[in-house]
Amino acid sequence: MRDLRQYARQTTFRLIVGSLLILFIIGLGLVAWLYGLPAAGLGLLCLLSALLPIGLILLTLALWDWIVKHGRS
Repeated sequence: MRDLRQYARQTTFRLIVGSLLILFIIGLGLVAWLYGLPAAGLGLLCLLSALLPIGLILLTLALWDWIVKHGRS
Protein backbone atom coordinates (compact mmCIF):
# COMPACT_ATOMS: atom_id res chain seq x y z
CA MET A 1 0.00 0.00 0.00
CA ARG A 2 1.26 3.47 -0.86
CA ASP A 3 1.83 6.10 1.81
CA LEU A 4 -0.33 9.00 0.63
CA ARG A 5 1.17 11.50 3.10
CA GLN A 6 4.65 10.84 1.75
CA TYR A 7 3.33 11.14 -1.81
CA ALA A 8 1.62 14.47 -1.01
CA ARG A 9 4.77 15.80 0.69
CA GLN A 10 6.92 14.77 -2.28
CA THR A 11 4.50 16.31 -4.78
CA THR A 12 4.34 19.58 -2.84
CA PHE A 13 8.12 19.75 -2.63
CA ARG A 14 8.47 19.14 -6.37
CA LEU A 15 5.90 21.83 -7.18
CA ILE A 16 7.68 24.39 -4.99
CA VAL A 17 11.11 23.58 -6.44
CA GLY A 18 9.75 23.65 -10.00
CA SER A 19 8.04 26.99 -9.54
CA LEU A 20 11.16 28.52 -8.00
CA LEU A 21 13.28 27.23 -10.87
CA ILE A 22 10.85 28.68 -13.40
CA LEU A 23 10.82 31.98 -11.54
CA PHE A 24 14.59 32.24 -11.33
CA ILE A 25 15.59 30.82 -14.72
CA ILE A 26 12.84 32.11 -17.00
CA GLY A 27 12.05 35.27 -15.03
CA LEU A 28 15.63 36.42 -14.65
CA GLY A 29 16.41 35.30 -18.19
CA LEU A 30 13.65 37.51 -19.55
CA VAL A 31 14.79 40.44 -17.42
CA ALA A 32 18.36 39.97 -18.64
CA TRP A 33 17.19 39.74 -22.25
CA LEU A 34 14.93 42.79 -22.08
CA TYR A 35 16.85 45.07 -19.73
CA GLY A 36 20.39 43.71 -19.53
CA LEU A 37 22.54 41.90 -17.01
CA PRO A 38 22.69 44.65 -14.35
CA ALA A 39 18.90 44.62 -14.12
CA ALA A 40 18.90 40.83 -13.86
CA GLY A 41 21.46 41.05 -11.06
CA LEU A 42 19.22 43.45 -9.19
CA GLY A 43 16.27 41.18 -9.87
CA LEU A 44 18.20 38.26 -8.39
CA LEU A 45 18.97 40.34 -5.31
CA CYS A 46 15.30 41.24 -4.93
CA LEU A 47 14.16 37.62 -5.35
CA LEU A 48 16.67 36.38 -2.79
CA SER A 49 15.75 39.09 -0.31
CA ALA A 50 12.07 38.19 -0.74
CA LEU A 51 12.83 34.52 -0.02
CA LEU A 52 14.81 35.32 3.14
CA PRO A 53 11.80 35.85 5.47
CA ILE A 54 10.09 32.76 4.05
CA GLY A 55 13.21 30.71 4.73
CA LEU A 56 13.48 32.05 8.27
CA ILE A 57 9.83 31.18 8.96
CA LEU A 58 10.29 27.65 7.60
CA LEU A 59 13.46 27.21 9.64
CA THR A 60 11.66 28.34 12.79
CA LEU A 61 8.77 25.96 12.16
CA ALA A 62 11.16 23.07 11.54
CA LEU A 63 13.00 23.88 14.77
CA TRP A 64 9.73 23.96 16.72
CA ASP A 65 8.70 20.64 15.17
CA TRP A 66 12.03 19.09 16.17
CA ILE A 67 11.70 20.43 19.73
CA VAL A 68 8.17 19.08 20.07
CA LYS A 69 9.09 15.65 18.71
CA HIS A 70 12.18 15.30 20.92
CA GLY A 71 10.51 16.83 23.96
CA ARG A 72 7.96 14.03 24.19
CA SER A 73 10.46 11.27 24.88
